[in-house]
Amino acid sequence: MPSLSKEHFDLYSAFHVPETHAWSSSHLHDHPIAGDGATIPVIDISDPDAASMVGGACRSWGVFYATSHGIPADLLHQVESHARRLFSLPLHRKLQTAPRDGSLSGYGRPPISAFFPKLMWSEGFTLAGHDDHLAVTSQLSPFDSLSFWKEMKKLAGRLFRLLIISLGLDEEEMGQVGPLKELSQAADAIQLNSYPTCPEPERAIGMAAHTDSAFLTVLHQTDGAGGLQVLRDQDESESARWVDVLPRPDCLVVNVGDLLHILSNGRFKSVRHRAVVNRADHRISAAYFIGPPAHMKVGSITKLVDMRTGPMYRPVTWPEYLGIRTRLFDKALDSVKFQEKN
Repeated sequence: MPSLSKEHFDLYSAFHVPETHAWSSSHLHDHPIAGDGATIPVIDISDPDAASMVGGACRSWGVFYATSHGIPADLLHQVESHARRLFSLPLHRKLQTAPRDGSLSGYGRPPISAFFPKLMWSEGFTLAGHDDHLAVTSQLSPFDSLSFWKEMKKLAGRLFRLLIISLGLDEEEMGQVGPLKELSQAADAIQLNSYPTCPEPERAIGMAAHTDSAFLTVLHQTDGAGGLQVLRDQDESESARWVDVLPRPDCLVVNVGDLLHILSNGRFKSVRHRAVVNRADHRISAAYFIGPPAHMKVGSITKLVDMRTGPMYRPVTWPEYLGIRTRLFDKALDSVKFQEKN
């Protein structure tokens, strides 16, 4: 990852986009932007048919808006205010929490920065585990995050159960799915991201296109400040298009990650997404990631495997998969896919 202090550029007072942050047009416009006809599914997860709707959204889109999610609005506002306080601090203060000694937690550029020749128009705090969160943020802006962690983990468990039900598993079979049995031991992390206003948004990117490695990502984003886009695959007659995932009142964004793609034997789509920037709005987001305990191998659920062809993917642990992504980035998922049998 590029050094944070060397040639660091102050995004908040910028009058231009320097070459270090200037992306080629071919990268920024690799796919067209979808028109108004493309609509991300909005699902009330308290609905009796929520499992079917959530499953359908994850098969066709890999992302949906969740309503009736149970996270108190005032808690989300507190998290957003806390993030704004952190990002408003002077750079030298934020750099005091840069990751050290192998820790993932702390201030820095997007974790995917190492895979790209240009820098992104954003900064973030990675908080991998509640104790690390306190160690990082207590140095800068005290905030009791335990309630947020508990609420997000509870919501993730609720969503995960709906997804497993949508795959046709009964109660006994659900009890045999490792991640559900050990959800209380699940690994999780929070990523706070800041996307400052940009004087030349047509030359910059807030977060380059990628998929997430975890099972699920649950995202809160600033009201009124758009920027998140997902890549919507079309049929053979049309090319893929970027679709805006605009903030919606009382909604959280839920997207499928690579490990859930593997667990579902390819039924649920790990969705490619990015964040664009603009001249007018400073966007803040808080993403919660949940995955399996570090020791657990994730493979395709047996009931979903065609016995004639076998599973699509070989089992991997989350740390093992992260190691593969470190080497191969967006080709990691394909690298753990079994070759098709003739």
